[in-house]
Amino acid sequence: MPETRQDLPLRGSFRLATPAGWGRLPHGFLLDRHQHTDGLLLWAATGALATTTARGTWVAPANRVTWTPPGFEHAHRSIGTTDVRLVMVPRELCGDLPAHPSVCTVNLLLRETFLALTDRPETRPGAYERIRAVLLDEFAETSEPSLHLPEPTDDRLRAVTDRLHADPGQNATLAVLGRAVGASERTLSRLFNAELGMSFHRWRTMLRVHHALMHLTDGRSVTETATRCGWSNPSSFIDAFTEVVGQTPGRYQAELRSQPR
Repeated sequence: MPETRQDLPLRGSFRLATPAGWGRLPHGFLLDRHQHTDGLLLWAATGALATTTARGTWVAPANRVTWTPPGFEHAHRSIGTTDVRLVMVPRELCGDLPAHPSVCTVNLLLRETFLALTDRPETRPGAYERIRAVLLDEFAETSEPSLHLPEPTDDRLRAVTDRLHADPGQNATLAVLGRAVGASERTLSRLFNAELGMSFHRWRTMLRVHHALMHLTDGRSVTETATRCGWSNPSSFIDAFTEVVGQTPGRYQAELRSQPR
């Protein structure tokens, strides 16, 4: 099996010489915008990866895998020390996979096939292709969870989301934000659902969870993270984080502590 391992700087780009491999990325590594002629499956065995495209940002902790179809421009940022595993998918094999960037849950079979494809050289004829076929079949059948933060194109809506990006902990209502950008609450509510496919409340929750992942990775406590990200109490933060990420913030942080630095 082709394999490559790379230790990468804090910012830059790299070219894959082989269709599968892995690298250990430091916290805060930024891989600049680029695109591939083939599809790309990325899994952070430890740490987390944020993938940004024109359609928004996906955050993938160790219980998620990220899919980027051929031709989509994208950038990556690591959250925590990240053991990133990647498998290139030839364009001709992408027909049954999502047509747009997405993430899905990493079940046991996905995990083991990723490790088999990236951990060791494979010398048996055809073995790599057979293992990859299992990976692609399992990924195609796995439901997509909601760790996607879409971004708007409408100028009025972007003015609101820019304010929230700058201060995700603020608790201004949509009416208050609308007055600040010169748009009615009704118009903005309609735009959130029409452009982003979710309510204002849901979008702000997703934004706060993205920021919470970074705060927890930086070592802040669950209580401090909840306060900084705008939740009124730790319990409501824990409920929202668990619903989106699939594990409690305490469990997520405990797994981070157990990772090699």
